Amino acid sequence: MLCCTGPGCCNPAENNGWRYPTLLLCTFGFFSMMRPSEPFLTPYLVGPAKNLTTEQVTNEIFPVWTYSYLAMLFPVFLVTDYLRYKPIITLQGISFIITWIMLLFAQGVLAMQFLEFVFGISSATEVAYYSYIYSVVSSEHYQKVTSYCRSITLVAYTLASILGQVLVSVWNVPYFYLNVIALVSVSISFLSSIPLPMPRTSMFFHRKEAEKIQVSPSTEDVKPKSENSSPQNNPDGENCSQLPVTSDRNVYNLAKATEQNNAKNALLKLRSDFIKCYSSPQIIYWSIWWALASCGYYQVTNYIQVLWNHVEPSQNATVYNGGVEAVSTFMSAVTSFAVGYIKLDWAIWGEMALAANLSMERYALLFGVNTFVALLLQTIMTVIVVDSRGLGLDIITQFLIYGSYFAAISGLFFIRGVYTLIQHGRRRKRKMESEIIKGNTLSTERETMCINVTRI
Repeated sequence: MLCCTGPGCCNPAENNGWRYPTLLLCTFGFFSMMRPSEPFLTPYLVGPAKNLTTEQVTNEIFPVWTYSYLAMLFPVFLVTDYLRYKPIITLQGISFIITWIMLLFAQGVLAMQFLEFVFGISSATEVAYYSYIYSVVSSEHYQKVTSYCRSITLVAYTLASILGQVLVSVWNVPYFYLNVIALVSVSISFLSSIPLPMPRTSMFFHRKEAEKIQVSPSTEDVKPKSENSSPQNNPDGENCSQLPVTSDRNVYNLAKATEQNNAKNALLKLRSDFIKCYSSPQIIYWSIWWALASCGYYQVTNYIQVLWNHVEPSQNATVYNGGVEAVSTFMSAVTSFAVGYIKLDWAIWGEMALAANLSMERYALLFGVNTFVALLLQTIMTVIVVDSRGLGLDIITQFLIYGSYFAAISGLFFIRGVYTLIQHGRRRKRKMESEIIKGNTLSTERETMCINVTRI
């Protein structure tokens, strides 16, 4: 491995090109999602291994993940950028390991609540995985590398779900050993994060412009006296050996002031980008849709296994959670891939014309804020509907509420879509009328010119 120090040191990512960090990051993504036990989490918790009740899992344990995710998202977003991604990716790997060790050996409601808290941290740190690559890869590779990093996680989750289903259905493997496989997998992902190159820059706190700032003391301040210097040779009789120490202190103070100034500028840029992002009506409409839809999606995926276990108890029949999760993930991957080839005017149909002029920093800020809003809405829904300190509703009633929630969102944006189409039709009609009037005017002018020419 190439190692160098000093101001002339080259970035390891630059030396190895874009393939090396991409390969390591995809390795991390693959093994972090290769968790065959996850589709069977609820049957495992309510089964003999943990012996928890469905009400405890639904109303006391699973809500902790939502609260933890929300509480950690914004501070993790700032710390991720300040620490330049890699330490947070490593933290995610550690969080996964702690989660699966506790799944294997911890017992009781309180232990499972702490487990959900740790898993919420790992969910919040996911932002580092998708942000890291933009700081070590040149812009011409963004699209390619992003597709690799996103697709590898979907592929891994699909394969893990299939593997889990096969092990359970064909070989009747206990859920405990699925968690052992998951622990080994997330441990490999943690190890793969260690050799990731450390980025020099980040989107806000360590911008590329900051690299141009060179802090160097004057030659006269740092240059030590010659070995023959003595009080006799010094007219003032002072010992000059301490001059470099004073200079070092000045350099440290200047560097510290520069770092504080950079942090202040980063926060000001965050504020400025926030205002610019959300000053566009299209971005606001899209953000509202995204936050509302994501809130419902998070809530459904968090409790869907509880519903499956209620409809068909795992103790009484073969569980097909892995197969369902595999099909669902595969359909998501196909849909995501197909959207890139659908020929639609997104300015009309999707409020999706927002992203064309956004910088990478504003993409990150936009999705970070929208995710925070989605989690805030989910937290409110969880406190009211799910938490035992709220209504603590049964799972069937919960999903009736979730279905009504999605119906309300669909109705709201259907009305918005009809309004958009009507507005678009009116603009098109006015444009056509304007062109007709313009054409008639030109035709009249030509006829007038012809009449004048004939008279002459």
